[in-house]
Amino acid sequence: MPEALLDHPVSKPVDAAQSRLRVTEIFYSLQGETRTAGLPTVFVRLTGCPLRCGYCDTAYAFHGGEWMGLDQILARVAEYAPRYVTVTGGEPLAQKPCLGLLNALCDQGYEVSLETGGALDVSQVDARVVKVLDIKTPGSGEADKNLYSNIAHLTPRDEVKFVICDRADYEWAKDLLKRHSFPCEILFSPSHRQLSATGLADWILQDRLPVRLQIQLHKYLWGDVPGK
Repeated sequence: MPEALLDHPVSKPVDAAQSRLRVTEIFYSLQGETRTAGLPTVFVRLTGCPLRCGYCDTAYAFHGGEWMGLDQILARVAEYAPRYVTVTGGEPLAQKPCLGLLNALCDQGYEVSLETGGALDVSQVDARVVKVLDIKTPGSGEADKNLYSNIAHLTPRDEVKFVICDRADYEWAKDLLKRHSFPCEILFSPSHRQLSATGLADWILQDRLPVRLQIQLHKYLWGDVPGK
């Protein structure tokens, strides 16, 4: 697959059985975020991302990785006999065969979630997949890349995440919640190098904002160790 394909939006599914994906790592850990936080999960981290968020903690997934066929990925996942599987990145949807991978994981009976940055189209993602859509705040440096048409493709099973860097980000996200109708749970997560979880919690309580505060559980357990 040419390198350029990792920077283009997904338009429609491809036959993933005949394709390969570039994989940074496949590992077993506790889910650190979302409504399944704390549950043992297999993570499939795909390589490549068209965004460059200032707080990104997975820049090692921008390049490199190992080309793997779909059967290889499924076999690696099955070694852990998981209930939950999360496909993440980088930006997983930057590789078109990701759609086929999601389909195949669902067919295997796993509870599958997709962590996506919100700049690429999610309309073709398997309906069985829980989409965790990360809408970029101004503090990320990539807010102009948000594809707001994705909101129409969210369901009550999905989740929307905002990484909050400062008070300006908080007010921006709060305003966005007023202007758009989200059918799903909203997550506010402090950028751990820029904003304390306590500070964000205080703002949420002061405004009685109907959102879930989430922290990155894995960071508290293992720090910034890749594959954890």
